[in-house]
Order: sequence, then C-alpha cells, then structure tokens
Amino acid sequence: MSRIKFLLVVFFLCLQLPLRAQDILNGDNSGFGMDGGDLFENGMGQQHSTWGRDTSKVEKSVPTDFHQWRIDERLGTILPEAYNDTLPHLFQNFNATEGLCGGYMMLGNLGSPRLSLNFLDRPVTDDLMFIEPYDYFHTTPSNILFTNTKSPLTNLQYHTCGTRQNGQDRFRAYFATNINKLTALGFKIDYLYGRGYYNNQANSQFGGTLFGYYLGEQYEMHAFASWEHMKISENGGIEDDRYITNPQSFPRSFGSRDIPTVLSSVWNRNDHHTYYLTHRYNVGIYRDVEVPDSLKPVMPQDKDLIQRIKSDSLRAVIEADSLRLMSTLDSLRQAWQSEQVTPQEFIPVTSFVHTLNIRRMLHDNYCHDEIPSTYFSHAPYYRSSYSNFIDETKALNIKNTLGLQLREGFNKWAKAGITLFATHEFQSIWLPSLQTTDTEDFFDRYREHLLSVGGEISKQMGRTLHYKAGAEFWLIGDKAGDLEISGNADLNFRLGKDTVRLEAHASFKNITPAFYFENFHSQGHWWDNSLNQETRTRIEGRLCIDRTKTSLRFGVENISNYTHFASRLTPNYDTSGTAITSYGHDVEVRQQSGSIQVLSATLRQDLALGIFHWDNEVTWQHSSNKDALPLPVVTLYTNPYIVFRIAKVLRVELGADMRYFTSFHAPDYAPFLNQFAIQDASQERVKIGNYPILNGYVNLAIKRVRGYVNVTHFNAGTGRAFWAPHYPIDPLSIHFGISWNFYN
Repeated sequence: MSRIKFLLVVFFLCLQLPLRAQDILNGDNSGFGMDGGDLFENGMGQQHSTWGRDTSKVEKSVPTDFHQWRIDERLGTILPEAYNDTLPHLFQNFNATEGLCGGYMMLGNLGSPRLSLNFLDRPVTDDLMFIEPYDYFHTTPSNILFTNTKSPLTNLQYHTCGTRQNGQDRFRAYFATNINKLTALGFKIDYLYGRGYYNNQANSQFGGTLFGYYLGEQYEMHAFASWEHMKISENGGIEDDRYITNPQSFPRSFGSRDIPTVLSSVWNRNDHHTYYLTHRYNVGIYRDVEVPDSLKPVMPQDKDLIQRIKSDSLRAVIEADSLRLMSTLDSLRQAWQSEQVTPQEFIPVTSFVHTLNIRRMLHDNYCHDEIPSTYFSHAPYYRSSYSNFIDETKALNIKNTLGLQLREGFNKWAKAGITLFATHEFQSIWLPSLQTTDTEDFFDRYREHLLSVGGEISKQMGRTLHYKAGAEFWLIGDKAGDLEISGNADLNFRLGKDTVRLEAHASFKNITPAFYFENFHSQGHWWDNSLNQETRTRIEGRLCIDRTKTSLRFGVENISNYTHFASRLTPNYDTSGTAITSYGHDVEVRQQSGSIQVLSATLRQDLALGIFHWDNEVTWQHSSNKDALPLPVVTLYTNPYIVFRIAKVLRVELGADMRYFTSFHAPDYAPFLNQFAIQDASQERVKIGNYPILNGYVNLAIKRVRGYVNVTHFNAGTGRAFWAPHYPIDPLSIHFGISWNFYN
C-alpha cells in the first residue's frame, strides 16, 4: 500500500504534466490500450477552468481536440480507433479480472490468471505462454493507443476495496503529449496489489510503458518499450469445497481467512520486457488539393495592387497615365497569380517497411517452505527435496520483418493494396538440466532460427465493402511447413433507417504446437515430446444493427490434433487403504486424436426506454468432445439500470448486473505450471457453474471526473460459488473507483 501512496503523491504533484486514459469496453480485455472503449471524452471542444484564478483577467481556453489509433503488429499499419460515446458505462467493471461482462474463469483475486469461457476468444498458445493468462495487464503492439493531441492529456485512476488484510488496490496512469504536429511521446503506468480474501492468495503486478511516434510524409515510425513484473501467490485452492458448498457440515463457521488452503509460500513470478519498433519509407506523388471557392484567395482590388509599387513618385506617374495604369495592373495581376501556390498533399504509393520486435521473459516458480509430501505423485526430478526450491525458465525472442506495400488505389495493375513480407525469428529458451544439484544450477539451451514469407491483399477504402486476406508459410526451422491463411471482410449497407454491418472471418492454421508443449523441465513437471502439427479451421460471422443495438456473432471451429494440458491425479489412501485422503498431482501434454468441433453463437441486445436500460449478452456453445475441451453450454450477462442527471451536470447510472454460466467440468489450475489444465477424467471430477453472481452499483460522472461504488457478490451464501475448481468467488465486498482527466 505504501508504494501506491507514493505513486499517488508523485502523480498528483505532477498534474501539470500530460496524461490520458485508455479503454474499458471489450468485453474481455480490461486495461490501458488492451481492449475496446475510450476513457477520454471525445475531445472535440474547449475546456476552461477558472478555479483558483483571477477571473477578472482574460484567459485562453485550452484546446482538447485529439485523435487516436492503433497499429498492426506485423507491419505497423495504422488502424483507426473509434471513440466510445457511452463513456461512464460499465466503469464499475473496468477493473474486474473476470472481464467486463464476466466472460472469464479465474482464481478469485485481483491480478490472478484467467481463461476465457468463450472458446472463440481464446488465443492459440504461443511460445511465451506464461504471459497469456494475464492478457488484461500485458502490453502488446496491437493494444497500445497512440494519440495526436493539441494539449497534453492526463488520466489518473484509482480502484480499491477491502482492508489492509484482504483489500485490492490498483493505480493506473496514462500520459500523451505532442512535441510538434508530427511527433508525440507518452507513457503509461499500471500497478495492482491484491491481498486476497483467502489465504496465500496475494498478487502484485507492476507495468510501465514508454511510447512515441513520428508521422512524416515519407518517413513514419512507431515505437514502444514495456517492462512488466508479475508476482502471484499460489494456494492450490481450498482444501475442501464444502467450506463453500455446505458450511453447515462443519462444527463452527469459517470466514474466508479461516479456510485452509492446499499450499502456502509458493509463488510464480513473470518478468516480461518488450522492445518494439516499426518504421517505413513511403514513395509517392504530390497531388493538388481541391479547395472550396469560399476558401480560395481572392484577387486584390486595383487600389491594393498598385500599392505593390513601393516608389510613391513612380506610382503617381503611372496613376496619371490611364493606358500605362491598365498595363501595369495587368502585370501586377499576373504577378499576383504566379505567386499563388496550389496546396498539395503527399500520396504514398509504395512503402518499404521494417519491424523489429524483441521479447524477453523470465518465469520463476519457487517455494520458501516445505511443499506437502503428498502433493506431487513423484519425487523431484532434480534436487533432493521440494523444500525451499526455485524453478526457472527464460526466453529471448527476436523477430525482424521486412515488407513491401503497394498502397491501395495507386497501381493500375492492382487496385487493391498488396503486401509482401518476409520474417526472420530467432528464439533462445533456457530450461533446467538434470545435471542441476542442490547447490548448482545447470540449464539446457534450445535455439532456433525461423524464416517465413507471406503476403496480404486488402481493400479498406470506401464505405460499403472492405476486405483483407493473407497467408504466411514457414520455410526454415522447427516450424518449416507451417501454414496460416486468414481473411476478413465487412459489408455496410442501409436497411430502411438502420445501418447494417455484416462481418466475416475465416482462417486455416496448420501449425507446430508451442515450445513449452514439447519441452518443459521443472522439479514438479517434466516432458520432452514430439508432437504433430495442429490443424485449426474457423469460420466466423457477425451481424450488427446500430439503431437497435443488436449484435449476433456465430462461429464454428474444427481442430485436429488438439494440444492441451491435462491433470493426472494419483490417489493417496489412509492407513486402512480404503479412503482417499488426497491426490498426488501431475500435469502432462495431450494431443487429442481425431477432430473436435466447437459451435458458438453470441447475441448481444441493448434495450432502452427513457431512463430505463437493459443490456444483455448470452453465449451458447457446443463442444463435440467435452472431456478434452469442456465448455459451458450457456454464458449470460444481464444488466438492468437507469440513467438520470442531478442538477443537469451529474450523470448517474444506477443498476445491478448478473453473471452466470451453466455447470461444466471446468479446467483446473496447475499452480506449478501457471496454466489451466483439464481435469483428470479417471478420477472424480468437479463441476462449477449454475450459480448467479449478483452485483449492485452506481456510476457517477461530472465533467472530466467519474467514479463508482460497486457492491459485488451481494448474494453470497451457500452454493457452488467458484470461479474455478476449488477457487471460491470473493465474498461480498464493496469496491470504489475514480478516474480523472486533465488537459494542460
């Protein structure tokens, strides 16, 4: 908490510096630059404050206009970012690890790992998999918001709940300022600390990012550097689910802090650094800009033209001779006409692109105490015991991409935009070696060079039809033969008074499983696998009707050789050899033979009548193999609320929302792997779900300040109140938050 107070003091003392905030709305992602909506006002207008000033003096208004965009990670193509007009809406859920609409399973506490309940929203596991469960916190090139602003922008946020023993705190800040019209710099800071309502559950994460850009006519550049530190305490879940599902079975009542957990003094730590640069040189043409007649320069009157003659005596002689005056005026008019410069704009036709992306990761799993002797089903793979150990793996990934872009509309033989690219990737990963002893560490190092080539064709101009299709093929390295093909399209048209948007996405991936699926070494888990390529085929569509606020998303995916983590449990029996007292744990990698099909449909419908509003989102899913890929059949979010104003300036949003998903054998969490793994079907499995989670809230917004009070899980009581197997939902708690925008 002292670090939070220190940060607050520093930033509030430096409010003359610029900052701005980020988005709240992607149902999945929450974080600066990670996910949908915008925390700033639309920025179109003037802001003026006279507090603490002498109002008898005339002061200039501070301009607050700004423009924002994201970039494509591969080649740095600028992607416009739409503003969110419903600024304060859902602000009470902005800090929720379970997502804006409760679409994730997690471990309960702020800052814990999470996994999407909707399979279509789960990313394909990459080679640095330990960062993926923290996507709400992790910074990537595609979720940074770059800002062009007339005035420095500042946003400070603070979210809190609970006490010093169980509370959760998060401080966030965003800064953006222009050096000139073409260049800008900024930074963002994110610090969270969740102590946890249950024992041995504390999480701490700190992230800092510096970013900037230069947008000249011929040379463009975007760059950022990000440093992230994540420290997660692992408690292995509670010892007995009955503490939550049937507390009456115990002789006394237990508070959340009284419930024993499986593990203590076990931690996971992730340090992740990203250094990213994308720049391009544009070759193009200059084109005259059409200027409206009202803005075109007007020929000066004759009396003003004649004043161009500096000599008074000469001017008098000319004015005295009418013929000479007419001739001189003709000459002056021609001279004035020749001085007029037609405004021109630079049109890029071809771009030469280079992108450099460097990622460094350090993952530690360590324990300061003795792990229960029955927790693992085997002795340590190295060292003499599980007492006071540390497992470590680290990775370095350097990716260079060179691209050639033929811009859309300026090549007579190719009206669409065409891009060709080649990528070289160097990867080095360190894993513990069997030669490691209690006193000395040894590592096995895995290096590989990958080379891929690909291309894209796209049409983004116009209002009706847009599309983009591309492919990438790997030529050299362990991924040689991998292939990815994808395409997106959207069609926009009018239907009566409605604007209808149809979106389509299709992809085919024949890819090698991520590195840690094939190789992983630690004291608790060890494997060296030879896996087949995984094949994924997906078709997805979306129908959006803006006027009725209706959105329908549907998709189907077929997966061959589905690769995933699976738990393997070994029963531990009592002295009589009949009753199971606990289980020995292990995790393995499985490739599912044959194919698995997933069907999914999501309907979002927002209703409004006067001050009454009702937002709804429901997802239906079907998995053809519920043992290898368990999914909830229905996931639901519903949010009735009213919106009104007090004294015409204070916007109030008052409501209650509910999260719900049907029961299913959810993936268990493997604390010594920092990943989710399906439950062992050979043993008794646990179901979670079929339990509503109710929250009541009030959102307040006045000018550039907004805040909320959110009473979460106010229906806490008996029932299967779990976010993940053996990880309970936090009991009733009251959350507070504030966000303040500044323009200096």
